[in-house]
Amino acid sequence: MSVHDELTSVQRCLEDLSRSVGRLEQQLGSGGLEMRRVRADADHLRESVALLRDAAPGLGQPRRTELLTIPDTPYDSALWTDSDDEGLGARDRHAP
Repeated sequence: MSVHDELTSVQRCLEDLSRSVGRLEQQLGSGGLEMRRVRADADHLRESVALLRDAAPGLGQPRRTELLTIPDTPYDSALWTDSDDEGLGARDRHAP
């Protein structure tokens, strides 16, 4: 089986699990800690599979990384006029 087929199979199983948990909630009530944990775990599994589907190669949206060009020219010195030297404080004051 391909990765796409496996992920689709897992997703179908998780949908079945979610329906079963819903039926259990109707029978047992959703107020108990155990039932809330089962619901939260099932929801986390669905989210994790969705993330895995997005990260799988060839599936989901292709991720484009945009390159940021940083120029070699010096920064404008006016950017630093009111700044403090890290760990030393302001230029016109003495360090403690």
